[in-house]
Amino acid sequence: MAALMLTTAPALAHAQPLLPPKSGIQYAQIPQGAWSIIAEVRAKPGKETQLREATLPLVALVRSDPKNLVYFLQEDRAEPGHFIFYEVFASREDFEAHNAMPYVQAWFARLPDLAQGGVKVMRMEVLGH
Repeated sequence: MAALMLTTAPALAHAQPLLPPKSGIQYAQIPQGAWSIIAEVRAKPGKETQLREATLPLVALVRSDPKNLVYFLQEDRAEPGHFIFYEVFASREDFEAHNAMPYVQAWFARLPDLAQGGVKVMRMEVLGH
């Protein structure tokens, strides 16, 4: 075990962070009671690639919105085409303004052709401040 730790420690020391330091999540900026959204969408059979291609541009667009505090798009490794979104906004109004953005509305408009049953959304409250 000690040998394994010695051989992997240098590799970990050179690992690159997932996000550049200036664009990291600033937990102190997330207010008590912030709106956390967990959304799920599944591609229709044979539409996994098309849904992924339609969805990936949302990452940069949503993260560039000053009202968005956290945004992650994730895809199930065991089930390609099954996507989970994790989003945090300071308030319900900020979340609703996000959903009204033209690029979000355009994405929603594509879902009937690409997704099974639309988007399942859980509206959560951020705790732990």
